[in-house]
This record gives sequence, C-alpha cells and structure tokens, in this order.
Amino acid sequence: MTTKTLLKHVADTAPSPEDVARVSESIGRMRLLIGRRIIGRTAIANIAPGLDISHLDVLDAMRRIEGEVTVGAIAETMRIDPSRGSRLVADLVSRGILKRDASQADGRRSLVVRTEFGDSLLAEIRAVKRSLLAGVLEGWEADDLNRFSTLFEKFITDFESVFLTAEREQEESLQPSP
Repeated sequence: MTTKTLLKHVADTAPSPEDVARVSESIGRMRLLIGRRIIGRTAIANIAPGLDISHLDVLDAMRRIEGEVTVGAIAETMRIDPSRGSRLVADLVSRGILKRDASQADGRRSLVVRTEFGDSLLAEIRAVKRSLLAGVLEGWEADDLNRFSTLFEKFITDFESVFLTAEREQEESLQPSP
C-alpha cells in the first residue's frame, strides 16, 4: 500500500476529529511518562541500581528478535548504531547478565544469550513493572480492563503496521531500480 493509498484509506475510514484529538492528547501525556521511562527506572532502582535503562532495552530487544540473536540484530531492533549495541552488550556480558555463544548454524557467528542470572534479573524486573501497572489498573472493572487491553493491543499493532509500511516504502524508494 503506497503512502497515497494509505492516506486515502485513512480519510475514507476517518474517526471523528474529537476522538482523534482525545487520543492524541492522551498519547502526548503517555509519551512524557514513557520518555521519562518511569516504569523501567523504578524497576531498575528496586532490582538492579547499577543498570542503565539502555540495558533493559537490550534485554527487551532480545526478546523480540526472531531467530538467532546477534549484536547486529539487537542494534537493528533498537534502531541504534551497531557500535553502541556492541558496547551495551559488552557491558551486560561483563556484568554476567549476557554471554556470547557460537551459532550452531555458523560457528564463526557470535550469538548473544542471557545467563541464568540474566533470566532471573529479567523476571524480577518484569514482576516489578507488572506490579506497578497492576497498581495503576487496580479498581478497574474486569470488562473495562479486558476491553482496554484488547483495544490497546490492537492500537499498538496497527500503529506499528502503519509505521513499518511507511518505513519499508521509504527504503524501497531509495533503492536503485534493477
């Protein structure tokens, strides 16, 4: 779907301007909270004060990578320079959270895997994050929470899809024609 087609589709199925404005305002408020990384920083402060928020990003990126996890794949997933990805991974290796391993498909290729300590650390951080979210969602009606979680997942999935489609089209437009 081209950007022009996408914009026409959006115009044909456009929600009300009031709804878009309300969602936009809420996203703006949430962006400030996310930008400050409140949940992640709180988890780090409680579980592993020596870690940086970027270290959590590496662990999260590893979880989202399908197939072999390499420094390059981590950097690509995080949309950072490979040298920065390498430094972050090296720091986590030195802390015993990650280790390097040889690929079974290509022994020359270095994979990145979590250690047992890394797994337990990640589990503790997730528990703290979920506990914080549970506190925010406390008192919500079960039907409201179920509807919200389903719609929020749909919103994020659709948002990612629109972004990835536009990004892919931009990359394709920069490629020379055969």
